[in-house]
Amino acid sequence: MSQLALAHHAQVSPRHLSFVESGRSTPSREWIMGLAGALQIPLRERNDLLLAAGYAPAYRETSIAEPAMATIRAALERVLTHHEPYPAVVMDRHWNITQANHPAEVMFRYLRATPPATASANVIRLMFDPRELRPHVANWDEVAPALIQRVHREAVGGLPDATTRALLEEILPPDRRGPDLRAPLLPVVPVTFAKDGLTVSYFSMITTVGTPQDVTAQELRVESFYPADPETVRHRWT
Repeated sequence: MSQLALAHHAQVSPRHLSFVESGRSTPSREWIMGLAGALQIPLRERNDLLLAAGYAPAYRETSIAEPAMATIRAALERVLTHHEPYPAVVMDRHWNITQANHPAEVMFRYLRATPPATASANVIRLMFDPRELRPHVANWDEVAPALIQRVHREAVGGLPDATTRALLEEILPPDRRGPDLRAPLLPVVPVTFAKDGLTVSYFSMITTVGTPQDVTAQELRVESFYPADPETVRHRWT
């Protein structure tokens, strides 16, 4: 975006924007908020921007367990429960599972050799670690590049943060950490799990909180798994 276009979207003077960029002018709190809105900067980074300018953060980061988040917590539990008998999980911005419905817990317990609590698991580690789910992903060559693309595409703000980049560095060689921009985009890439004669195939849909005004609320994602074939429709994780 050009400086002129940004000034237009933020409804500020191009001259003032230039002065702020060069350090000749100090922006007000309202000016920063307007600029952040025009750039669609995530709430966490808006707080960082305000702090860098000497202002207090504008957005809270509330624990999902606090009373103020009761409405969102209830909605998440409702979504997870209503999605049964199929798996569904809630993840934070770094792909850590924070909640899971009963079918998801049973599925992960079945697929993993030494499963700790599901809520402590990280989806990227689960999928790429050869000691975890990777040996049971029958269509790994399709799923792996699609998942890396998802990490980049679904990063809040469009770019993986330092923690997510460190996660990719931990599990992938250098030439595999970026999205493959040459790969064709398919309508959907299901993941097929196969173990001990059982084969199930799912594609997923992602749900986010609309119009969030809290950092935690903006970064939550619900991933609901849907059957990709008739056999999976009939399977029950009990």
